[in-house]
Amino acid sequence: MSGHNKWSKIKHKKAATDEKKSKEFSRLAQLISIESKKVGGDENSPALRLAIEKARTANMPKGNIARAIAKGKSGEADNLEQVVYEAYGPGSVALIIEGYTDNRNRTGGEVRHALTKQGFALAEQGAASWAFEKAGDGWRPTTTMGITPEDKEKLDVLVDVLLELEDVEDVFTNANE
Repeated sequence: MSGHNKWSKIKHKKAATDEKKSKEFSRLAQLISIESKKVGGDENSPALRLAIEKARTANMPKGNIARAIAKGKSGEADNLEQVVYEAYGPGSVALIIEGYTDNRNRTGGEVRHALTKQGFALAEQGAASWAFEKAGDGWRPTTTMGITPEDKEKLDVLVDVLLELEDVEDVFTNANE
């Protein structure tokens, strides 16, 4: 009977890793489609090349990358728009939450709900962005905050919860790592 238990454990672990990989591939395909749509499918565009490089780093199959580029080039990509939310997390760490959505109200509600469940709230536009500057591939902190190990754990949990949301692409903090 020990073989049954071993297979059961393997099956559950594989299902969990496959789910994580699927979410990551979906997020990357969406990003590639959006960038492809912006540049008309020009694979020499720096933004599209960066998105493709992120996908390759995550071991995304070439066929999936090609389909995402073709989807963006053909105009089949959803009418997604970029959204940026700001918040303060544990230890007064500033957060910038960036994503793409086809429904700002739904995404705003999901982000607000995730923050509220962790004991935090959305901030007004510009309340946290003062601590960052826009870099080529995201946001780079200009002012960093030192945090305690307990706050670091809470911040990690908060970032993981936010990244689980379908429309959230990335979360940037000014925590001093």
